[in-house]
Amino acid sequence: MLARAIRVRPMVRGIASTSVWSVNRPSPSSLIHLYRNRATHLQRFHGASMMVKRFYARKRDDSEEDLMEEGQGIELMAERNSQLPATLVVPDVWPHVPLLAMGKNPLFPRFMKIVEVSNPIVMELLRRKVKLNQPYVGVFLKKTDGEEELIHNLDDVYSIGTFAQIQELQDLGDKLRMVVVAHRRIRITGQVIEDLPTPKPVKMTTLHYPLFNIKLNIPAEDQSTDQAEAAPARSRYESTRKPRGRVPRRQAGKLNEPAAQEEMVQKETQEPPLRSGKVEHVSVPKPPVEEKKVEAEAIAEADVEGVAAKTSSSPLPVLIVEVENVKQPVYKQTEEVKALTQEIIKTLRDIITMNPLYRESLQQMLHQNQRIVDNPIYLCDLGASLSAGEPAELQKILEETDIPERLQLALTLLKKELELSRLQQKIGREVEEKVKQQHRKYILQEQLKVIKKELGIEKDDKDAIGEKYREKLKDKTVPESIMTVIDEELAKLNFLESHSSEFNVTRNYLDWLTSLPWGVISTENLCLDKATEILNNDHYGMEDIKKRILEFIAVSSLKGTTQGKILCFHGPPGVGKTSIAKSIARALNREYFRFSVGGMTDVAEIKGHRRTYVGAMPGKLIQCLKKTKIENPLVLIDEVDKIGKGYQGDPSSALLELLDPEQNANFLDHYLDVPVDLSRVLFICTANVIDTIPEPLRDRMELIEMSGYVAEEKIAIARQYLMPQAMKDCGLTDKQINISEDALNMLIRSYCRESGVRNLQKHIEKVIRKVAFRLVKKEGEHFPVNADNLTTFLGKQIFSSDRMYETTPVGVVMGLAWTAMGGSSLYIETSKRHIRYGEKADTPAAGGTLHITGNLGDVMKESAQIALTVARNFLHSLDPKNLFLEKEHIHVHVPEGATPKDGPSAGITLITALVSLATGKPVRQDVAMTGEVSLKGKVLPVGGIKEKTIAARRSGVNCLILPVDNKKDFEELPSYITEGLEVHFAATYDDVYKIAFSDATKTTSKTEVEHEPLQRKVSSAAAAKAEAWH
Repeated sequence: MLARAIRVRPMVRGIASTSVWSVNRPSPSSLIHLYRNRATHLQRFHGASMMVKRFYARKRDDSEEDLMEEGQGIELMAERNSQLPATLVVPDVWPHVPLLAMGKNPLFPRFMKIVEVSNPIVMELLRRKVKLNQPYVGVFLKKTDGEEELIHNLDDVYSIGTFAQIQELQDLGDKLRMVVVAHRRIRITGQVIEDLPTPKPVKMTTLHYPLFNIKLNIPAEDQSTDQAEAAPARSRYESTRKPRGRVPRRQAGKLNEPAAQEEMVQKETQEPPLRSGKVEHVSVPKPPVEEKKVEAEAIAEADVEGVAAKTSSSPLPVLIVEVENVKQPVYKQTEEVKALTQEIIKTLRDIITMNPLYRESLQQMLHQNQRIVDNPIYLCDLGASLSAGEPAELQKILEETDIPERLQLALTLLKKELELSRLQQKIGREVEEKVKQQHRKYILQEQLKVIKKELGIEKDDKDAIGEKYREKLKDKTVPESIMTVIDEELAKLNFLESHSSEFNVTRNYLDWLTSLPWGVISTENLCLDKATEILNNDHYGMEDIKKRILEFIAVSSLKGTTQGKILCFHGPPGVGKTSIAKSIARALNREYFRFSVGGMTDVAEIKGHRRTYVGAMPGKLIQCLKKTKIENPLVLIDEVDKIGKGYQGDPSSALLELLDPEQNANFLDHYLDVPVDLSRVLFICTANVIDTIPEPLRDRMELIEMSGYVAEEKIAIARQYLMPQAMKDCGLTDKQINISEDALNMLIRSYCRESGVRNLQKHIEKVIRKVAFRLVKKEGEHFPVNADNLTTFLGKQIFSSDRMYETTPVGVVMGLAWTAMGGSSLYIETSKRHIRYGEKADTPAAGGTLHITGNLGDVMKESAQIALTVARNFLHSLDPKNLFLEKEHIHVHVPEGATPKDGPSAGITLITALVSLATGKPVRQDVAMTGEVSLKGKVLPVGGIKEKTIAARRSGVNCLILPVDNKKDFEELPSYITEGLEVHFAATYDDVYKIAFSDATKTTSKTEVEHEPLQRKVSSAAAAKAEAWH
């Protein structure tokens, strides 16, 4: 311990004596000698510290008695601590400093700031400077905002900054956290070029310097080097260490003699032998002049071409700059300076009074027993540090050399800060006053509730809620089972806290239960005349639907009560299925509710959600009863044929319970979980086609077909409904526009051929809008619309004719088809294909074939095969010598190949086309037919007779061939549809052939002529082949 204490003294003196770089610079030779000695002292100091660490590690388990026997250990440690080097004195001149670019506010002298650096190059430079005992940086403000810590041009920072010392440094690996203290103002005079330190991933170890309060992460190899250099000192320490026990007085006294101490110091101060001719400089502050000299030599020895290439490719970053001190401005204590000083102090006092946070900041910034009044320079820096001004304004104060001007700038910033504090205080007072008023109002309201409750004027919230629910049920006939549930929920509500979630769930449930119209029924209209008048005024035609509604009214009138029904209107789009439902509700004096199930995939939309889910609601039917407030509304379920199906369930299956008259009297919604009577509800469903409706659901509904409109009906609808409504919407009168009868005929024939009237309504509105536009432009006062000028309003005609052939050729027959848009004409074309002969023998392929095109479905393809068989058999019975259908390759095509086609109703049409092709006879020019055919030639009934008849009239066909079983359907058609038509009903295909070919010529056609040479060729080729075979 004594030897360790004696060894520490000269090292401490060496560090303390060489820590300050004075203004009087020594000669270079003395500098080299001096710094070598300093390096030796620091190496030995580090080695001694390592030995002390090991010594205490070995002594950690010793007892207290052994430590006392070692001899005055505590006193020696106290003596060592008293002789540790003091804090470094900041040099007055330090020409080269690392550049630290700040982004927000500049750092003023005598103030400190916490800075974090994350750039690897800057971090490596700062570590090296601190390791060399040069913890000084130049702090400069960047001209632009940004997080970049490494700059490449001196123009990116302001030239004037502050010279700062790194007071504390904490190495976090990926960044450095430093506490820097600014000392004076400096100015950049140039850039010092230094090779960039390339950080390498090495194993790091932490080195702690308690003297400077610095922790460094250094490579492990540097620590091992320091330990190797401290090995000689450690060996000498081990040689002088005595065995354990008390030291003899004589030996201890000898060690305390001056001669012995001097000899020991001489031994310790001798330089260790150089390793490989190099001197390791560890933690030695290098003077700026020598540093510049070494850097210049390193640059001179570098490869000139490499440096030139590096400089030309990218600019070097600015790491170290050459700076000079900014001279302290000389000022006089004039009246202006005194006045500005006093005003700044007064402003600071006002700011501290308004905002206590500034008081704490000021106490941290000021040193003890320091008067800022006597130093205007420090007063300016203090004001600028306290204010939150713009970076450019603060930098202007830092650069200003005129003291009165600097005081004026600082005072301006402080005045802005004072106004900001006043505004902040004003806003705070307003907010506080508002909060106080709200709080006071709340307290008064609560007190008023308590007072009213004590006086009996007002009851508790829960009691009021219960009375409100009972008041809603006063005039309703609630079933006993439902009332029991309501009472249980009200009792449950009284025990729940009003702020709990269960309270809100129960309250919403009671809202729905008490809002339903239990036993409330609207008075229905049972007058047939009034209902007929309403239905006729709203819609034209639709005799079947009107007759069914009047029957429903008659039955209800006889029974004295009304019951619900389930009707389904199906037909093409635009024929009025949805609108007639609203007219029926008005005729029956029922509330109307509509919801669409098209694309619906969730069963909960109909049956409701469970109450356990957040945001649960009842289904559409319960919502309907709450909205209509009666138990017998008319509910329209639209687009029932387009209902979806998803993972949430099948809504069509949920409709089974709803639309079953035997079950909907006790409809159970998932949310209410109580039975609801829907037996009085009149359900009307709409659909375009009934094929996609599930069979169980279709079985529960009464189907009523709504066919499309013929031209006469469309004209009447346009005159009575569409034109008056369109003129009313556009603000026109009969004096300003007149649409003639021929214009309507042309509009329906050439633009609007669909079964409904929705497209007709759009075209009529288009014509009236164009007339309104011309009226506003004052192009006239009255505009007649006729067939001649209709194209000027609507453009070119969309349809020219439904007939593809004006003269029907051989092998082509017009059929009739039904679509969701109504009826349409459908041509069947047949033709023979070219014969393919063998490669060696001039013979056709064996047997005839049938090729079918036109985007046909499986049913229609099978119907074509049946038609070919029937045609062959019929042709054989008609002309046994005609083998055309058996030997030729036939191609059957249905035009408009992009449109899918399917169904069996084209059976007789296909047979007629094949027979026409085989016999070479064309059919009648004015004939059209439809009907399914069996394999034995029997004609079977088909559907869509009305739509097909309308399509035939639209195509200009006068003769129709229909199955005999469809005679009853044709007879039910209105007279304006069947008038002028020649209709034949066929039972077998023989009847069809007699009608279709009744006017055909008996002469042989071109097709028949073409068969003869073909047959001769086939016969001669077959004979030649047989002869060669034999």
